[in-house]
Amino acid sequence: MPRKMFVIFGVSNILWMVFAVSQAFKVDIFPNESKIFTQIGDSVSLTCSATGSFSKDPEIHLSSPPEVGKPVTVTCSVPDVYPFERLEIEFLKGNRSMKVQEFLEPSEKKAQETKSLEVTFSPTDEDIGNALVCQATLHIYDDDSPPIERKTTKELEVYISPKDTAVSVNPSTRLQEGDSVTMTCTSAGLPAPWILWSKKLDSGNLQLLSENATLTLISMRAEDSGIYVCEGVNLVGKDRKEVKLIVQEKMFTVEISPGPQIAAQIGHSVVLTCDVRDCESPSFSWRTQIDSPLNGKVRSEGSKSTLTLSPVSFEHEHFYLCTVMCGQKKLEKGIQVKLYSFPSDPEIEMSGPLVSGNPVTVSCKVPNVYPFDRLEIELFKGESIMMNKIFLEDASKKALETKSLEMTFIPTTEDTANVLVCLARLPIDEMEFEPKQRQSTQTLYVNVAPRDTTILVSPSSILEEGSSVNMTCSSNGLPAPKILWSRQLSNGNLQPISENATLTFMSTKMEDSGIYVCEGINQAGISRKEVKLIIQVAPKDIQLTAFPSESVKEGDTVIISCICGNVPPTLIILKKKAETGYTVLKSTGGAYTIHRAQLEDAGVYQCESKNEVGSQLRSLTLDVKGRESNKDYFSPEFLVLYCASALILTAIGMVTYFARKANMTGSYSLVEAQRTKV
Repeated sequence: MPRKMFVIFGVSNILWMVFAVSQAFKVDIFPNESKIFTQIGDSVSLTCSATGSFSKDPEIHLSSPPEVGKPVTVTCSVPDVYPFERLEIEFLKGNRSMKVQEFLEPSEKKAQETKSLEVTFSPTDEDIGNALVCQATLHIYDDDSPPIERKTTKELEVYISPKDTAVSVNPSTRLQEGDSVTMTCTSAGLPAPWILWSKKLDSGNLQLLSENATLTLISMRAEDSGIYVCEGVNLVGKDRKEVKLIVQEKMFTVEISPGPQIAAQIGHSVVLTCDVRDCESPSFSWRTQIDSPLNGKVRSEGSKSTLTLSPVSFEHEHFYLCTVMCGQKKLEKGIQVKLYSFPSDPEIEMSGPLVSGNPVTVSCKVPNVYPFDRLEIELFKGESIMMNKIFLEDASKKALETKSLEMTFIPTTEDTANVLVCLARLPIDEMEFEPKQRQSTQTLYVNVAPRDTTILVSPSSILEEGSSVNMTCSSNGLPAPKILWSRQLSNGNLQPISENATLTFMSTKMEDSGIYVCEGINQAGISRKEVKLIIQVAPKDIQLTAFPSESVKEGDTVIISCICGNVPPTLIILKKKAETGYTVLKSTGGAYTIHRAQLEDAGVYQCESKNEVGSQLRSLTLDVKGRESNKDYFSPEFLVLYCASALILTAIGMVTYFARKANMTGSYSLVEAQRTKV
């Protein structure tokens, strides 16, 4: 390769670092190879072009609606522009240039920015319909390339504040009662003002009457006299004109009773009376101020007219006008009917019985009250206030409602005989009615749940059959608990048997044994105590047997068994009569086994069954016969007898065991009986 050849590389990368500072525009290099080769000494031409950095039209903003004669500032903004050192902004009003601005900041800052131009001027009538133009020009780097231009146009809407407001009155500003008047108002401005008619009150405030240019007042009254104000209003201002009307009173007088205002209780009757003086032949008419139906009965005679409202309901709560015509003269008097309802005393309710230590909620209710926006309820316990509540709901709601106060407290025995007082007030001063205060009282009786329930058994809870027993139950509480005696069944349920404090059995039977439950019951709760009654029976129905027989051979096995049918079981003692008395045998479950009976085993056997109540004896005589020879004797019959005796012994033991288990009152032993006595 010749040495004069020179390689140019990375040209596009270097130029990209210079121009590609934002993703909002694009840089192109020509030629677009990453490397080019050229002869040393020759010339090389590289072309760089950038696009996309002037993509949005200018924006025009006004500081306020343009008004003739008042300065307004117009801002022309060019958003997201780069490079801004070549930017030029021009503002025009119509075809006239108002301001031109170039931005010559140094170009080292690589970022898109929003540039703006501000112009302040005072619009004139000639500006109406003119256009505001914001034109932005961006001169690119190549002087041979044409500049980029963007332009925004906005029509200039010029406003004129209302002026030259004028009022015409027909027929006159001085009127007689009953006359009508029409007042017409005009006002100039851009856009055309809308008209508002108001009346100036004594406080200086304006009471809006109409939004029409013409205001007509009919059947004028003296109180309609005053200053009426017409206002022309548009977006940029207002202008007013005042006119004073004078309405002269008639000479005759009208009185309305019971007064300018009456408080009527809902459901009652009200009579409104209109009385005329100084007029020989008056004519009457009644109406409401809002021209709603009267819903009443009118009766006119002579110089009086009455309106009867019966029964009064919410539809009667109006301002009523009595109009009197005397010849060509007319006079009106008004009366306002206000309703109330406070018919009954408060109602005190408890969430449950008062129990010492248990929270209870007390409610104080005021039924069918109206209006309730000023209702106040207070709850006292004795002289101490517990809670108060004021109801500040929307008074525009017309309905009879029940309002209540609720609170929870924990009563104690000290509260007994104290008094709860529920006091309700409806203090509407501008309404005359009675009563404005009602109250209810309730004396507190605090209950104490049953406790310390005890049972006294006389003479004892363990008795002989046929004996008498008294079981007396007592329980403390307030009010005094009611006593309920029950017997506990085998399934655990209780079977009521008496409501007397003392439960008496005159002649007990074994079936009377069991668990007896006493319950002390009042409104506050239940307390219980139980006692176990045991009825003992003397032993009876003893059976003393010898198996297989009372007569056996020497060498046989004999089982002597004693069974007693008593419930509960008794103590079984087996004995054998000897020369010196009876010898106690070691028996198991009332059974004594003699293996290989000998002649000396013969004799009298005795069974004694006894308990604390008594005892019973049974005897049998066992005969043991000798064998023919003294040699050992063994036969298959003896083997069978021996095996059978073992099985029988087991069966007798099981029978004895289950007989004991079948006892309704449980097993019995002298040892346990002695412990019970201790």
